[in-house]
Amino acid sequence: MSDDLPPDGESLGAFLGEVMKMLSGAAGSPAGSARDLARSIATGGESEPNIDPKDRIKIEELLRVAELQVESATRLAVARGGALRVEVVNRSQWVDRTIEQYRPLLKALAESISAVLPTPDELPENDPMGQMMAGLQQMLESMLSAMTTGAMVGELAQVAFGGFHLPLPRPADAQLLVLLPNVDRFGQEWSLDADDLRLWVCLHEAAHCAVLGVPHVGERLRDLLQRYAGAFERDPETLRERLSGFDLNAGPEALIELNRSLSDPELIFGAVRSPMQAALEPEIAALLAAVGGYVDHVMDQTGGSIIGSYGRVTEALRRRRTQADGSDRLVERLLGFELDQSHFDRGSAFVEGVIERAGTEGLDRLFEDPQHLPTPSEVDAPGLWLARIDLPSI
Repeated sequence: MSDDLPPDGESLGAFLGEVMKMLSGAAGSPAGSARDLARSIATGGESEPNIDPKDRIKIEELLRVAELQVESATRLAVARGGALRVEVVNRSQWVDRTIEQYRPLLKALAESISAVLPTPDELPENDPMGQMMAGLQQMLESMLSAMTTGAMVGELAQVAFGGFHLPLPRPADAQLLVLLPNVDRFGQEWSLDADDLRLWVCLHEAAHCAVLGVPHVGERLRDLLQRYAGAFERDPETLRERLSGFDLNAGPEALIELNRSLSDPELIFGAVRSPMQAALEPEIAALLAAVGGYVDHVMDQTGGSIIGSYGRVTEALRRRRTQADGSDRLVERLLGFELDQSHFDRGSAFVEGVIERAGTEGLDRLFEDPQHLPTPSEVDAPGLWLARIDLPSI
């Protein structure tokens, strides 16, 4: 391919089409491209061994213990509609299950972000950028959709321990996931007892499954996240300013840099965050804080009696979750929340405040009724929450 950009519009369009096809690996569906990209990021392009059957059996045994402990502590069902099932996976398998189980949310997010690309009629006439967009709009949207989904899931697969690495509801019939290579690697790095760490992860997964599996809790969170994911707004002027530094006459190098920028959700995120999303963020944060505080409480109530090194394992894992890298934080922000230390402190303070005023019996009411889910102000004032749920029903 020549390094010189063809001069006429028709040749320019053909040239750009070939370059973008090359850059995006355009063969195949967007879903397949997203999965392939996620697998590549998750594994670093290396092949992975299968999970040892003995490890699968061990995790299943540990999960049975965790399920009984969580059900006893919460009086919530961990399994709904049948026996609790777990799939012990490597990174590629985690990618496949997550893309499938989060398909509606990822689809809404990718489509919303893709829709903010400027359309040809929003760009100046005789502008090289306009010529490119006119010929490649659909390809760019498809590519950005696949890259957004693939990059997000692939980055998460490098660090996740299970299906609830992010506290997002999964389908009711989905198996729990334990990403064992990541769990065991972390245990080795921190010199943690392998069985204690594995049981901790099983407890964590079972507790999240119990809470997010409550129908009205999962439905409420799913609704908030779907609305947030679909609410990115078009801001062509801001996006044009961010892309104005690209000199399309510089040849393929400029197009490679443009492609890299369009595949960066941070650029799109900063350009198009909408007022609707700003209004939804406090609601998402409040619900996730309540869920997180409750899960931590359940873990502390159950883990100490069945995990010999519970304190040490918990310290390592809770430190890890508040030291997430930039990719984790980006995924969280794209979905409308941020799981930093203040988030977990807020949830813990809410749970402690409820127990101080009404005991564990008061806390048990948290997920009994859709009307009992706390508002943002109530998460910061548990006394107000208790007062409201005690009001007579109208």
